[in-house]
Amino acid sequence: MKALVWHARRDVRCEDVPDPKIEESTDAVIRVTTSGLCGSDLHLYEVLAPFMTEGDILGHEPMGVVEEVGEDVDGISPGDRVVIPFNISCGHCFMCGQGLMSQCETTQVHEHGSGAALFGYTKLYGAVPGGQAEYLRVPQAQFGPIAVPEGPPDDRFVYLSDVLPTAWQAVEYAGVPAGGSLAVLGLGPIGDMSTRIARHRGVETVIGIDLVPERLARARANGVTTLDLAQEDDLVGAVRDLTGGRGPDAVIDAVGMEAHGDRLGKLAHRVSSLLPDSMTERLMQHAGMDRMAAFHTAIELVRRGGTISLSGVYGGMADPLPMLVLFDKQVQVRMGQANVKRWVPDILPLLTGDDDPLGVDHFATHRVPLEEGPSAYDTFQHKQDGAVKVLFEPGR
Repeated sequence: MKALVWHARRDVRCEDVPDPKIEESTDAVIRVTTSGLCGSDLHLYEVLAPFMTEGDILGHEPMGVVEEVGEDVDGISPGDRVVIPFNISCGHCFMCGQGLMSQCETTQVHEHGSGAALFGYTKLYGAVPGGQAEYLRVPQAQFGPIAVPEGPPDDRFVYLSDVLPTAWQAVEYAGVPAGGSLAVLGLGPIGDMSTRIARHRGVETVIGIDLVPERLARARANGVTTLDLAQEDDLVGAVRDLTGGRGPDAVIDAVGMEAHGDRLGKLAHRVSSLLPDSMTERLMQHAGMDRMAAFHTAIELVRRGGTISLSGVYGGMADPLPMLVLFDKQVQVRMGQANVKRWVPDILPLLTGDDDPLGVDHFATHRVPLEEGPSAYDTFQHKQDGAVKVLFEPGR
């Protein structure tokens, strides 16, 4: 089969690799029909390279058709149309019972002290082959796959794999009170969808902040008040002017470790890229390697007693934080990988009706075959050609 394979920093190739097969009785194999390119994949493309192994198959946002199931899988059958959550969870352990599927005790990667295994996301999360491929082996298929109806195009459902539950959890964790306000830092796929979900759930004031004109325009078209980071000399003041002078009730940081505006963090990333991977890996596990500009901005923006919801990925082990400010402002911080299956009952009804309240049908900006994957990664990383959400269509 063809798959997008990681070789080195900024080196992704479309190659022929062996077809997956059933390895455990709880496995399934699906034929992938659509698979998303996520902002998190860009971290693998650059910063998290030391944790990658040449030959790793990328991707964690797939959907498709069931080809084969193991003998202990009875919830799905060959021919079923399914979406595959990016985290691999069993559904029966203590953590899954708490709705914390991203911490599944059955698939936790104990070797690295990590939570549940993830598709296509470094050895820290199990080095499980990903879904930017023609076929995918799905572990824990007795629980993970989400069956979806025939009829609507893949665009209607593929975002259940990551974008929708991640954005839903970000808004849920933000805990905006009735009549309250929310600022979203970063209007990539997760930030953009977070603004849509917040408005759908009745948040009165939603402010989207970015510096990419196309992303700002998308958010404005959906009724979001936008601020251009590149044009604002006093972002904090501008946001306070929109929120009664005190700042928003909550801030979602949908940017993460590669934020613009952090010269020291950017320098650390560049220096680390010149070191041997083994040395960089040890450095990242014991040092602060993230660009923290977005998180620091969130701390500045949020009102006293407010909440910061982190959905952007961070990877440093010793990132400096302004603890005095956090404590003094009495800020609550909530974060973590999305617990996909926890939010599916809330989201799926919004996707199965005749209307499209979250605008998923037209959310993608690019649809490309796997063969164009290397150029798609480069375009998305450089925020060119209006790229916000890229969907790969194997077999196209």
